Amino acid sequence: MITKPKGTVDILPGESQKWAKLEEAIRKVCKLFNYKEIRTPIFESSEVFHRDVNDTSDMVTKETYDFKDRSDRGITLRPEGTAGVARAFVENKLYVENPVSKLFYMGPMFRYERPQKGRKRQFNQFGVEALGSDSPWIDVEVIALGATIIRALGLKDVTVKINSLGDEESRNKYKDVLIKHFSQYKDCLCSDCLNRLEKNPLRILDCKVDRDKDFFKSAPKINDYLNDYSKDRFEKVLRGLDDCDLKYVIDDNLVRGLDYYSHTVFELEVNVPEFGAQNVIGAGGRYDKLISDLGGPVTPGVGMAFGVERLLMAADLSGKQLAKPDSVHAYIIALGDLAQEAALKIMNVLRIGGLSCDIDYLGGSLKSQFKKADKNNAKFTLILGENELKDKVINVKNNETDEQETIEIRDVYAYLLTKLNKPICGNKNK
Repeated sequence: MITKPKGTVDILPGESQKWAKLEEAIRKVCKLFNYKEIRTPIFESSEVFHRDVNDTSDMVTKETYDFKDRSDRGITLRPEGTAGVARAFVENKLYVENPVSKLFYMGPMFRYERPQKGRKRQFNQFGVEALGSDSPWIDVEVIALGATIIRALGLKDVTVKINSLGDEESRNKYKDVLIKHFSQYKDCLCSDCLNRLEKNPLRILDCKVDRDKDFFKSAPKINDYLNDYSKDRFEKVLRGLDDCDLKYVIDDNLVRGLDYYSHTVFELEVNVPEFGAQNVIGAGGRYDKLISDLGGPVTPGVGMAFGVERLLMAADLSGKQLAKPDSVHAYIIALGDLAQEAALKIMNVLRIGGLSCDIDYLGGSLKSQFKKADKNNAKFTLILGENELKDKVINVKNNETDEQETIEIRDVYAYLLTKLNKPICGNKNK
C-alpha cells in the first residue's frame, strides 16, 4: 500500500467542509477591508527566498525544499507567502496601477521540519500584504484584519503581542550593543546563536534554547535604543490599537523569524488552554526593503499570515462549529431499472434548478436506501417504483416532519422549492 509522504495530511470529506467555511469567512473579512486576492506559484526561483547570505532564519537555512529542474535552474517550494507576492508585485508592476496595493492569498506552503501537532511539512497559510504605504495606521489595519478573522470564528479573547524593531539607524545601534552583550557568553550560546552573533544578532532573541538563561534575560532591550522617529511611530501604532479596542502586550524579545522585518512586528494569540504554551495563530510585521531587494522600486510594506490548520484547530478546541454536517435537498430511492433511468431525469431538473440531490447507484434494498438517505442528511426522500412510474407520480417524504405526499413527477421541483421556502420564479440558483 502506498501511503502519503511524512508531514502531509489528507483532508477528507466532512473535514474539507470546515476548510471551505473558513475560507469563505476569510474572503468576507478581506472584502470588508478591501483586500484583493492574489494567487502565486507554489514554487519559485530559489533566489526569491535565498536572497541574503546574512539571513539566519531557520526557514531559509534549514527548512526549504530546494531542487534543480531539468534545465538546472534552482527551484524552491514556497515556504511562506510574502516573498512570492513581493516578486509578483515587482514583475507585474502593480505599483504603477495602484499607489497602495492591498492583497491577500491562501494556499499550501512547504517546510522540511519535524512534523508536530498543527505543523506539517505541507501546510496551508492565509496572509495579507499592504504595499506602498509607510503609515503606522495601515500597520494597525493589518493587525485589526487578523483579529477580525479570529473573532469571526467565534474566538473572542484575542491578544496582540507587539514590538518595534525601529528603523535601520536604531537597529544598527542596537545590534552593536547586542553583539557586545552576547560576546561575553559565547561559551554558553547554542550553535545557532553563535552563528547569529556574527550575522544577525537580533535573531538570538528568537532562540528557544537559550531564552531562559540569566544572560539572555539581562540582554539590552531594543526600546531603549529606538530613535525619536521610531519611538513616535510605535506610539502611533499602539494608539491605533487602543482606538480599535484591541488588547496588546509589548514583548521586548519579539523579533519574528524572518530577517526582512523593520519597525512593527506582532503576533496574535488566542486564549485556548488546550493549545498549551503555543497560543500564537497569526503573526507579521513591517518590511521596507523586500520589494527593492527583489528588483522593484523602494516600496514600504506590512503583512501578516495565519496557519490555516491552527485556525481550524483553535476553532475545534474552543467548541466552535464552523460547518454543519453535509446534507442534500433530496435523496431519490428508485426501485428498478426504469425507475433509475427516470430518476436521472428528475435529478437533472433539480440540479439545474439549484437543488442538491443524490441516488443509490448500487441498487440496494429499500431499507438500505432509506439508511443512505439518512446518512446524507436528506431534507426530503423521494420514492419512485414501477407503479408510481406508470401513474407519473412520486412519493415525497419530509424527513423533518415524517409527512409523506404523492405528487405528479412534473411538479416535484416546484413542490420542493415551496417546501424549502425558496422562490419558484426569479433566480433559480439561489
